[in-house]
Amino acid sequence: MLCAFPGDTMSSSDFDSQAQALIKAGRFAHHHGWVPATSGNFSARIDDNSMAITVSGAHKGELTIDDIMLAGMDGQSLQEGKRPSAETRLHTQLYRRFPHTGAVLHTHSINATLLSRFYGDYLVLENYELLKAFDGIDTHESRITVPVFANDQDIARLARRVDDYMASGGPVYGYLIAGHGLYTWGADVKTAMNYLEAFEYLFTCELKLREAKQ
Repeated sequence: MLCAFPGDTMSSSDFDSQAQALIKAGRFAHHHGWVPATSGNFSARIDDNSMAITVSGAHKGELTIDDIMLAGMDGQSLQEGKRPSAETRLHTQLYRRFPHTGAVLHTHSINATLLSRFYGDYLVLENYELLKAFDGIDTHESRITVPVFANDQDIARLARRVDDYMASGGPVYGYLIAGHGLYTWGADVKTAMNYLEAFEYLFTCELKLREAKQ
């Protein structure tokens, strides 16, 4: 259960329900090989000021309630003794940029990592039926652009680059970090998981198509 914090407005059930959703997502992602070792980080919005997020270094296939912590939308821990991922600012950027975002998932699959190295500034996915898995797309005759950002250990700087891109373009459902992995998000954990699964299918198609052309 969630520890009590001075001035808390959310209930422990709000935290617990989001934490359980993240635990389930972690096991699913690990089962499919998308979060090897202790890679990746998952979060879910609690309210306008806080989120549940996986603690730094937690194995996503073995998450328990103790591996989910409360953090503010400034990325700072709200639980003494627990530290969120160094990439937490990439989560908070998405929550600020898209107020209806309820969950953010970051994975390190082979597909995402390879594609992020094969392409330059972006990857285009087009004319796939499964594009209809993304909100607002109702025909296979569609295309989405997945931007690819250079990896950067300065997360604040990387978050600014991501935000600048999103401020100037059309809809974005996910992005790649070169040699690193995928970020995707949605209205809730279930939606974000659907997007993650759709991206992985489409990435597999793109890799097989690339192989067939060689």
